[in-house]
Amino acid sequence: MASPVANSPGSRAGVLAMLLLVYTFNFLDRQILSILAVPIKADLQLTDTQLGALGGIAFALLYSTLAIPLSLLADKSSRSWVITISLTVWSGFTALCGLATGFWQMFLFRLGVGVGEAGGVAPSYALIADTFPQEQRARALSIYSLGIPLGSAAGVLFGGYVASAIEWRTAFIAVGLAGVLIAVPFKLLVKDPPRGRYDDHAGDAQRPAFGTVFGILSRKPSFWLLAFGASFSSMCGYGLAFWLPSLMQRSFGLDLVGTSQFIGAVLLIGGSAGVLAGGWLGDRLGGRDKAAYARLPAIAFVIAVPLFAAGMLSSSIWLAFALFLLPQALAYVWLGPVITAVQHLVPANMRATASASFLFINNLIGLGLGSLILGAVSDAITAQYGAEALRYTMVGALGFYLIAALLMALAAKHLRKDWVG
Repeated sequence: MASPVANSPGSRAGVLAMLLLVYTFNFLDRQILSILAVPIKADLQLTDTQLGALGGIAFALLYSTLAIPLSLLADKSSRSWVITISLTVWSGFTALCGLATGFWQMFLFRLGVGVGEAGGVAPSYALIADTFPQEQRARALSIYSLGIPLGSAAGVLFGGYVASAIEWRTAFIAVGLAGVLIAVPFKLLVKDPPRGRYDDHAGDAQRPAFGTVFGILSRKPSFWLLAFGASFSSMCGYGLAFWLPSLMQRSFGLDLVGTSQFIGAVLLIGGSAGVLAGGWLGDRLGGRDKAAYARLPAIAFVIAVPLFAAGMLSSSIWLAFALFLLPQALAYVWLGPVITAVQHLVPANMRATASASFLFINNLIGLGLGSLILGAVSDAITAQYGAEALRYTMVGALGFYLIAALLMALAAKHLRKDWVG
């Protein structure tokens, strides 16, 4: 018999709302660095390569590697406890970023943020999969994924205003302390549902070893194609997200507050629309054909590339805004469908670990290398292109979306056979 825990529409909505709030802080804490990059670069005397490292590999190194053991712990114990402790840790290190006095100190604090956030996402995916029936999962996961545009927008808006009115250090401290404060109500309100209660094939109640889970995943071509497709899209997505505030200030002449308003609006309107559309279309099309969970993102990436390029190369701030809205939406369409597909490559009792395996590849490559590569290329061509080096670097990075589209299209050919449940 189903457990009463989060088993009514209202209680399911409450759990999803709390997970969304935590995920919003997850992205607020990781992305606030992007809007503060210009004052941090001046204050700490950093290069673009160093800034890219702080936005990428400093965060992603332990974030990616620790996600797997923490997700194994979540599969074997309480997922809500793992998320609660993780939230407290990453929020504390975010506050410490406001005390950094040099590159290496900031690098270590960003490592700490990654350590905390490693235990947040994969257990949340698994909680959602056990809270919502199969036919609602892509929508539920897309609503959860709204934390990405909401948190990113909140980070640039809050960070921009606070840095302009006070200083960049205050923004880190305020955001970090706020995250610590929501940890207690989160644990009180979010309980662990029974694993696999909505699935016909829930899997053995025994908690799996990582080798067992990865052994299942490694034999499925769709897993590798989805993971590397997401990685290439994330190299572009995270790279653009980190460097777009600097581009708007260097090439379009916006000040810090104007930049935060521009990017905040693009993320809130375009990003939120894309996440929700991806979830709705994923459930609608994927219910008829599992291949649609991968085919839909492939189409979205291809359409997004020329629109992003036109916006970056334009000379008008208003034209750039109009051109960025649709591709920003298209760049987020993949989240609900692909995450749903990964949940269904293994039995229900292996979902957190499967998600962590997917996120390990996606984040180590995409999040870890995206902003770093763009920063290094920008430094390398600055002698030739001057202040416009970053603009041309970002346009070139759009090629990563085309690679992602190809890999997603190939994944679609295998999903029907690899699907579980």
